[in-house]
Amino acid sequence: MKIGIIDAGNIGGNLTRRLTALGHDVFVANSRGPETLTALAEETGATPVRAEEAARGAEVVVVTVPFKAVPDLPAGLLDRAAENVAVIDTGNYYPRERDGRIAAIEDDGLTESAWTAQHIGHTVIKAFNGTYAQDILDRHRPADAPDRTALPVAGDDEAAKRVVRDLIDQLGFDTVDTGTLADSWRQQPGTPVYGLREGVAGVTKALAAASPERPADFRG
Repeated sequence: MKIGIIDAGNIGGNLTRRLTALGHDVFVANSRGPETLTALAEETGATPVRAEEAARGAEVVVVTVPFKAVPDLPAGLLDRAAENVAVIDTGNYYPRERDGRIAAIEDDGLTESAWTAQHIGHTVIKAFNGTYAQDILDRHRPADAPDRTALPVAGDDEAAKRVVRDLIDQLGFDTVDTGTLADSWRQQPGTPVYGLREGVAGVTKALAAASPERPADFRG
């Protein structure tokens, strides 16, 4: 597939490494310009581009910018993406450490990924938000391996969710369906599944144990 990755930080960089290794055609962007991505491009074979070009023709787009940077993404980011593009949101809201207080989340009750979807004008699939970046390189396993890690995945578009779950399977991880974006609070920071390294049974149990009340450490 043609895949656009917007931001080449820890998650974006390691997804670039693994997805190119799997044979996908990856276009990667960051906020500083493609000339700063030369080393990653040489390492992986990915094509460095500007953010506004990363989604052109892409069947999957990964938005992995810091949460506070979502409103600064280029307008019409997905206008030239492939029809029925699946957009993965890996972001997390950290009001105290980085992002500042966002009223739509804290007062109006929007989930983090629903807020991101509003800003980019396209529904998203929440995935990888609780995944350690290094695990993308180190913890992938073949299907049916007894120690295969499972990742929670939430979203409203069932077809896009299936594309994303199939891609995660290719990457070497199982998935558990969290539900819709309205349910995606179950995998936000401070929940039992966040950062969990367990299989399907453990992830399913952790999702069921989540509370909709945002922990104090993750409130602005």
